[in-house]
Amino acid sequence: MVNIINQQEPSADSSAHTHLYARLTPDLVMDAIESQGYLTDARIIALNSYENRVYQVGIEGSLPIIAKFYRPERWTREQILEEHSFTQALKELEISVVAPLIDDSGNTLHHYQGFDFALFPRQGGHAPNLDDFDSLLMIGRCLGRIHAMGQAQPFQHRPAMTVQTFARDSYEFLINNNFLPANQLENYKHIGAEIIVQCDAHFNRVKYKPIRLHGDCHPGNVLWREGVPHFVDFDDARTGPAVQDLWMLLTSESDNQRLQLSEILDGYQEFCDFDLAELQLIEALRSMRIIHYSAWLARRWADPAFPRYFPWFNTEHYWSQHILELREQLAAMQAPPITIF
Repeated sequence: MVNIINQQEPSADSSAHTHLYARLTPDLVMDAIESQGYLTDARIIALNSYENRVYQVGIEGSLPIIAKFYRPERWTREQILEEHSFTQALKELEISVVAPLIDDSGNTLHHYQGFDFALFPRQGGHAPNLDDFDSLLMIGRCLGRIHAMGQAQPFQHRPAMTVQTFARDSYEFLINNNFLPANQLENYKHIGAEIIVQCDAHFNRVKYKPIRLHGDCHPGNVLWREGVPHFVDFDDARTGPAVQDLWMLLTSESDNQRLQLSEILDGYQEFCDFDLAELQLIEALRSMRIIHYSAWLARRWADPAFPRYFPWFNTEHYWSQHILELREQLAAMQAPPITIF
């Protein structure tokens, strides 16, 4: 009997049976893992992941492993393998990242009945305390080492973080696919267009060096354990400005952000130079992420997991708050950037 604890799966409505993940049953998950030489013990925990499907799976006589089934048609196999290669290189430098397991043939990416998947060691931990400056210093040191490796060579297949891919494409998708209520469409068109103009201006003004990034370095992707930060989930790894991996770690009001950022950069610059001009990009990057996030939800709305777990999306209230947030971001981009000296 399969013992599955379900933390994320969609409800069994009619759309669930036609979605691409409908075939990803517990039996298929176990069969896929056993195709790699493991013997599962039928204990499966579905973990909180919406873009992909991720499970903790018990293994007979050993520790559980994590199985990640990639969303079909999101990344090419070359792009996934490039992410794996990046994390493996970081691991070889003894930087604490969670890299995929390598099989006896040297493979990290596997295929089973229409699904690409990878297996990972289980990594325990909790979110870091971002009010503790010693923790911030340690995180900065680790990010400095990650970015020193990231500068060594570019990604060949994974995309870049640009105004076009994150903001403009997302803005146009929302408008062209009728997600905005009619009474808010014109407001969104206007404020979204202004945001994009400002983002373009910021990126044109700051001549940064693109490097390989984690790409989604928020506190949930940094697991703290025994005084060490462990960086997980490089699924959004891409090329972009170094500050992209720093700004999401800042919290609270601007004065506290300056102190946090100063501590992170103290550690960071022990291993990698940082161009302070990139601080001018923080509010543009935040604005791009806000627009991109809404478009991500919209693009995935046919996946039954999304209406179930994001019921507040695509409501009148959501779009009115989204437009208000963009207005606040427009003001933030026109204000002086954060400084630490």
